[in-house]
Amino acid sequence: MRAISTVAIAVIVIVIVVIAGVGAYVALTVSHSSTTTSTSTTSTSTTPTTSTSSSVSSTTSSTSSTTSTVSSVCTSATSTVGTTTTGGTTLTSTLPTLTVAEAGSSLLYPLWEAWQVNFTSAYPSVTLNTAAGGSGFGQAGVEDGTLQIGSSDAYLTDAQQATFPCILDIPVAVSAQQIMYNLPGLSPNTHLNFSGPVLAGIYNGTITTWSNSAIIALQTNATVKTYLGTLSSDTIIPIVRHDSSGDSFIFTQYLSDSTPSWNTSVSYSTLPSWPAIPSEVSATGNSGMVATCNTTSYSIAYIGVSYLRDATIDNPTPLGYAYLENAAGNFVNISSTNILAAVNAQSSLTPQDERQSLIFGPGANSYPIVNYEYALVANYQTATGMALTLRTLLTWAVLPTAGNSAYFLGPVNFVPLPSTVMQLSLNQIAQIAGP
Repeated sequence: MRAISTVAIAVIVIVIVVIAGVGAYVALTVSHSSTTTSTSTTSTSTTPTTSTSSSVSSTTSSTSSTTSTVSSVCTSATSTVGTTTTGGTTLTSTLPTLTVAEAGSSLLYPLWEAWQVNFTSAYPSVTLNTAAGGSGFGQAGVEDGTLQIGSSDAYLTDAQQATFPCILDIPVAVSAQQIMYNLPGLSPNTHLNFSGPVLAGIYNGTITTWSNSAIIALQTNATVKTYLGTLSSDTIIPIVRHDSSGDSFIFTQYLSDSTPSWNTSVSYSTLPSWPAIPSEVSATGNSGMVATCNTTSYSIAYIGVSYLRDATIDNPTPLGYAYLENAAGNFVNISSTNILAAVNAQSSLTPQDERQSLIFGPGANSYPIVNYEYALVANYQTATGMALTLRTLLTWAVLPTAGNSAYFLGPVNFVPLPSTVMQLSLNQIAQIAGP
């Protein structure tokens, strides 16, 4: 487990920001792949609702018919990242008429789709446009002011946060990632065991066939060992994300934390420099990873947990998924119990800015690839009423009686924020200000 220390930003000097401008932008390369954007419509919802009797915090609620544009996202106000503002849990009863643009993480996208319908049913004056595109797309959109909310599986790096100190990294839920494979003739209900070092060997090209002794040695099922031994001529086809991806970020964190040689050679990133492997193929988005793995025999892929059902139960040819070795040396399933074990073992260490890795954490039953899902938001919004709308939307999202309820999280296999982390998120949400 690696806790990312808070970047101490004392004063943002406007002159320095103007000179540095976009030229100081050190964000990772982003793939602007096309995605379908859905616009909310007023509809009757059967989802749980939350009382909207009072305002999150007082602000002008004048209406605006256009989406906010932050021309220079960190020059409008002094950064308040990391302050101890205490956020509340009450919601305003009405919101101005405006549009909120959210996009980014494909792992978080199915949850935003569900949130969109319910939230806009309660607040029909708000149009919430939500899309995927990858975590890098979400990060860049908030950094250049084209998005109000950038969804990301990855928190901003220290370098990014130093360049954009006004951007808040706000956890809105807890997710995980599974390793999936397409092995003809093996029941999808039979789960292989994988460790970080073996996966690193597959993704750096030193382990090339399914019959490799390092893979067989991890298995405890004799039938599986025998089956893998018959695959000596079957090359492993590793699938990687083509777009700038938070899933790539957390997968390569697992490889880095569990395998020192990977950490020193490749490390972790939303857009890693993958070692050149002749059999490697790439895909865009989690849906692309599922589709590519599904049509590619003997392939292996890392896929966000919100797509587990798509890859298994709802798939005519279900993919298999692995048990992963955790820091305690145990092979564990991607169950909600094991995801909760991982986050609960580390949640007390979450800093005020909430930039924290939960990967490869302590605990006998902790699932090793677990992460906070982030909403990246500038702490100052130039459009009148946008700050109030974002505070209301994000507060609604993290409340256990609303967006963090089992109604929303269960279908995408997420787990709710621990209460202490929810309060940290509320504290950051309270920092969002505007005219």
